[in-house]
Amino acid sequence: MARPMNGAVSDGWLLARVMRTPAEAATLDADGWTALLAIARAEQMIGTLAWRLQGAAMPPAVARILADARASHDHGRTLALWEAEAARRALAPLRIPVVLLKGTAFVAAGLNAGQGRSIGDLDILVPHAHLDVVEQALLAAGWEWVKPDPYDDAYYRRWMHELPPLIHRDRDRMIDVHHTILPLTALVTPDADALLADAMPLRPGLAMLSRADVIVHAAAHLFADGDLAGGMRNLWDVHCLLDDYGVEGLVERAEHHGLADAVSRAVRLAAALYGDGATLSPGDRLCLRRVTARDSWGRATRPFTRLGFYIRSHWIRMPSAMLARHLWTKWRGAAR
Repeated sequence: MARPMNGAVSDGWLLARVMRTPAEAATLDADGWTALLAIARAEQMIGTLAWRLQGAAMPPAVARILADARASHDHGRTLALWEAEAARRALAPLRIPVVLLKGTAFVAAGLNAGQGRSIGDLDILVPHAHLDVVEQALLAAGWEWVKPDPYDDAYYRRWMHELPPLIHRDRDRMIDVHHTILPLTALVTPDADALLADAMPLRPGLAMLSRADVIVHAAAHLFADGDLAGGMRNLWDVHCLLDDYGVEGLVERAEHHGLADAVSRAVRLAAALYGDGATLSPGDRLCLRRVTARDSWGRATRPFTRLGFYIRSHWIRMPSAMLARHLWTKWRGAAR
């Protein structure tokens, strides 16, 4: 591993140590600051880092970069909340539950997990039985399809946990409409009805997942629905959500959704990266090797580890025969 001049390892652990203990930043030399900022940008955590280091001593050039990151986050937060309000207005006549997910939910609820957080698409959860009317209402309000390919459209509708993504024609903002939190092909089937029934109101027309379910969803997104890309940010979410909400009822809720293993691993890894440490299994250590795989320029490293997790992510999301057909279809489409 490359090392900055002060000897600190310049992979994702550098970012983790500074996020855990901001005073660590005082030990960085110029190369250390460069590595820290590069890794934070690559992991979409530059705004979170800027929030975490407010008031800390740092070189003037770094202070300007982090001030810009805070300003960018504030702008992004405003856009995200407005997009949530636009979706609420479009869906209000339907009188159905609209549950905000991920970063937009965090900032709307004023959670620590939302402080400085990068927010991309608007993610919402609605009842499966109402997908057709939700789709039509959003199309009427100016959203359009992102994926014109008939195979992709059919695949989303039959097998995924969400509609094909939509983008607003005027605001260029995307919305992902979920009806559950894992693909229908996954080995685990969370209780979508319970997710909706127990959601916490935020304001009229909008809600977020319950205290336990929001942590369950963060773990599911990381371990049961992906290749651990963005893992440092997602585990920071888990760390902050545990600080905000604690673990009361978490084990029982995770078991109810069939996600006890994913949740317990997320709790351990969040503690290892950002908390007081945890007793780790060999599988946990491999996950940490994957999520911290950056060099001092923020570039991806450990390609074989990444490839292994990429293959794993597809393997657990669909049966092997279906996976082979899916990859073959996608490959043929790309070749054409």
